[in-house]
Amino acid sequence: MAKIEKSPEQWREELTPEQYRVAREKGTERPFTGDYQVRDEQGIYHCICCHAPLFENEHKFDAGCGWPSFDRPLGRHSVEEHQDTTHGMVRTEVVCSHCDAHLGHVFPDGPPESTGLRYCINSVSLEFHPGE
Repeated sequence: MAKIEKSPEQWREELTPEQYRVAREKGTERPFTGDYQVRDEQGIYHCICCHAPLFENEHKFDAGCGWPSFDRPLGRHSVEEHQDTTHGMVRTEVVCSHCDAHLGHVFPDGPPESTGLRYCINSVSLEFHPGE
C-alpha cells in the first residue's frame, strides 16, 4: 500500500493546531491532559491523520504515565518503529504505517504477562471508534 502523502498546508487544513504539532511535527502532548482513559468499551483507535486502524481497546492498560498505553498494535503492519535520538535519549518512535503520523514511543516496560511492551501513544494522535 502506498503511503498517504500531503503537503504541510493540506495537513494543517485537516488537523487542529495541536494534532498537527504532535502528529506531523513529532510533538508530545502534556501527560494526563488527553482523552482516552482506560474504559471497558470495545473499539478500535484510529490514526487522527489518515483514519487507519492502529490499536484495539482490548490491549490498552493503565500504565500510570499520563498517556494511553497499549501492549501491542492492532496488526504487525499497523505501525512502524524508528530509532529516535532526540532530547539526548535513544528511544523507539512509533508512527502510523500508512501516513507516517507520529504516534508516540514504545518501551520495554509493559505488562510481563502479555508482550512486555508499552506503546505510549499521544491521545491527540488517535480517534476512538466504539463498537468496532
